[in-house]
Amino acid sequence: MSAFPHPVQIRPRQRQPELEREFLRSPALGYETPEEAGLVRCLAHGFPTPLARWHFHDEYELHLITATSGKAFIGDWIGPFEPGHLVLCGPRLPHNWISLDTGGKTVEERDLVIQFLHEPLQSAGESIPELHDVMQLLSRARHGVEFFGVSERARAHWDLIKASRGIRRFGHFCELMADLTQCTDYRLLSTVQMQGDGGAEQDQISRIVDRITTDVGSSISMGDLAAELGMTESRFSRFFRRSTGNSFTDFVNRVRINNACHLLMQTDHYVTDICYQVGFNNVANFNRRFLEIKGMTPTEFRRQADHRFGGQR
Repeated sequence: MSAFPHPVQIRPRQRQPELEREFLRSPALGYETPEEAGLVRCLAHGFPTPLARWHFHDEYELHLITATSGKAFIGDWIGPFEPGHLVLCGPRLPHNWISLDTGGKTVEERDLVIQFLHEPLQSAGESIPELHDVMQLLSRARHGVEFFGVSERARAHWDLIKASRGIRRFGHFCELMADLTQCTDYRLLSTVQMQGDGGAEQDQISRIVDRITTDVGSSISMGDLAAELGMTESRFSRFFRRSTGNSFTDFVNRVRINNACHLLMQTDHYVTDICYQVGFNNVANFNRRFLEIKGMTPTEFRRQADHRFGGQR
């Protein structure tokens, strides 16, 4: 027999977001039953809680923080939150909020949440013109939308929705969505914002964006893309900026940094390896662009991202 004990097998920390399944949504955790909820589900919880974890689900989620401050993790975005922080997350967009100022004490109410599915609203939107603005809002939500200046009204809407059932609940939900669609003080938490107006031009830019995002590690020439569309480079540059809100170079850099964020969060690859995987050929340039776009270095991003589990590695 060996004189040395067998090494302890340490289970690696789960880096992929957890899929929240319906059977786990217990009323004991604050969830409404399906009979109570209908299209719109309300949820309130405190902190700490099993619900505060790196996860995603099929519903949209409107999330209002009412107490504590800390770090929010929404997709690849990391930022601070405090009471009044209001975010709409799209389906399957990973998210988590970690309070850092509780001193180990339990907070009875920290989060007010509304969840709802896409398909019923999409079906209704095909025949109800009044839902047009709502569908545009839901399109933006796939990046995560943070709203400013409407948290008090959102709280009042949540209370009315929670206290009502049936068509009256749906009516209060529509009032909430109307306020959100009319809110002009917001930001997308994604690194890329599309601003196309639809039609053939939007189809063209969508195909270009698909190529950039699908094969992020390859070298993509603006001149080649312009030639494919029968444009001069200067015309293509104006067309691209009008459609995406970014210059071509800035857009490609943002997409590459976005992919780097996912690799930093979900793998243990070295930063230098990630640099080349996402299409940069110079580590110094990668670090500089990352700092410009994310406000921190890749190493600091990875260190902060580890907090999304509720602790440090």
